[in-house]
Amino acid sequence: MDIIPSNFIEQAVINDIKEKNLTKIITRFPPEPNGYLHIGHCKALCIDFLTAQKFGGITNLRFDDTNPAKEDEEYVNSIKEDISWLGFKWANIFYASDYYEFLYECAIDLIKQGKAYVCDLSADEVNATRGSLTEAGIESPYRNRSIEENLDLFARMRAGEFKDGERTLRAKIDMANPNINMRDPIMYRVLHTSHYRQGNKWCIYPMYDFAHPLSDAKEGITHSLCSLEFEDHRPLYNWFIENCRLIKPPYPRQIEFARLNIEGTVLSKRYLQELVKGGYVDGWDDPRMPTLSAFRRKGYPAEAIKEFCNRIGVAKSNSLVQPHILEACARDYLNANATRVMAVLKPIKVVLTNYPEDKEEVFYISNNPTIENSPKHEVIFSKELFIENEDFMEVPEGKFHRLKLGGVVRLMGAYIIRCDEIIKNDDGSIKQLNCSVVYDAQEQGIKAKGTIHWLSCKHAIKCKTRKFFNLLKEGETYQKGMLDKIINPNSMMEFDSYIEPFALTEDKAMQFVRMGYYIKDKNSTADVPIFNETVSLKDSK
Repeated sequence: MDIIPSNFIEQAVINDIKEKNLTKIITRFPPEPNGYLHIGHCKALCIDFLTAQKFGGITNLRFDDTNPAKEDEEYVNSIKEDISWLGFKWANIFYASDYYEFLYECAIDLIKQGKAYVCDLSADEVNATRGSLTEAGIESPYRNRSIEENLDLFARMRAGEFKDGERTLRAKIDMANPNINMRDPIMYRVLHTSHYRQGNKWCIYPMYDFAHPLSDAKEGITHSLCSLEFEDHRPLYNWFIENCRLIKPPYPRQIEFARLNIEGTVLSKRYLQELVKGGYVDGWDDPRMPTLSAFRRKGYPAEAIKEFCNRIGVAKSNSLVQPHILEACARDYLNANATRVMAVLKPIKVVLTNYPEDKEEVFYISNNPTIENSPKHEVIFSKELFIENEDFMEVPEGKFHRLKLGGVVRLMGAYIIRCDEIIKNDDGSIKQLNCSVVYDAQEQGIKAKGTIHWLSCKHAIKCKTRKFFNLLKEGETYQKGMLDKIINPNSMMEFDSYIEPFALTEDKAMQFVRMGYYIKDKNSTADVPIFNETVSLKDSK
């Protein structure tokens, strides 16, 4: 196979193909449906799908739904939507819950081999006897029950005879193993909770470390690619596969990679759940959230997110990635592809005193000047205009080349104007600027050093624009139950703004000329259009 590996995972796959005579590579993306996918999942998605794709293989989507108390169909649907949005196509959809009968039979097989037993210790007692990194664990007093007694008790667990947490099924491995995960881990627990797919059929549920490897093996997964936190679980992953006689070789191979950590971004599901349930955000797709649906709502292109994962690469050790890399990926893509429109976010009114009252002119701006022969759209020019607040200074500072009293500036695609007078409100704020069009600027040798954008007051559409900032106050880190004290009250700022009518026709992120990239929000209405900032025009750092 003439494939040049681009990372250590691909090299491992090449080695396995040669040594194991593998004819088809099969990976899987196995989310638990207990929340929405976030940006951290995207790296695993890319690795799972693109690795299989490179070797002509397939990727399955499997929902590891073994914790009914936290899982829901809503999360299943959102995960499917996010993966499709990114452009990945799964070969099959599976659910660990569909394997419950198979997993139960695997547990029976381990009991019959004397490799699993029913334990009466509570969860706290199990943890207390687990030992430490320097001390061996203490064997359960129920560890040496007979096979017959264990089979009977396990059947009674399934039948619902015991209360939640009253008994567990544990693997019988080694309480002195230096890897704490191998010290008789729990395989099943009693939990009288309805499952979103299985209903009340089951009252015992398999633990993730038991269900996951056996689900991989049942599906014929060749490579189980996962993040580094599962490295210490690999011996247990292999133990379940190799000791269950219902599983036949070839066995899946687990390979770990560094997870995605972005500086200043909390990716804990507990944190995200608390934000949503506490009403601190407008749902899982609130633009301030790090979920994929939030990035989509904010206007991030799927191509930019995949390019971000490509740029950070695949590593064996964890590190912090700077958020500006993700922003740069979005900015690069949007600069090349986004439609340009004019919008005034914080308006100042300009009245052109020497422009005819009823006159209107049509000017044209390119939809995207980076694209050769890009189409143009029209904007209307009239006597009264809006310009950006930041484009005028009553007392200029430094090298200010925009509009000032007595100064000139070019209106993009239109005329040069001069500011002749400032009209103020009673409170001293600016009511309007009286300006004049310099019709004979060339004859007078007048050149404007600055160019600003504008909108006709008569034709502009009133809207809301939003900018977003970190959800937590600067310097704060997430602590459960502390959000009231550490949440940033200014994480979203909203402005009364104006846009040109053409902007209402665009559903993708647009460049608001000179201001940034914005997209129409899903809560926009015909009466109140809302636009979310996707990313600024330039990296603020």
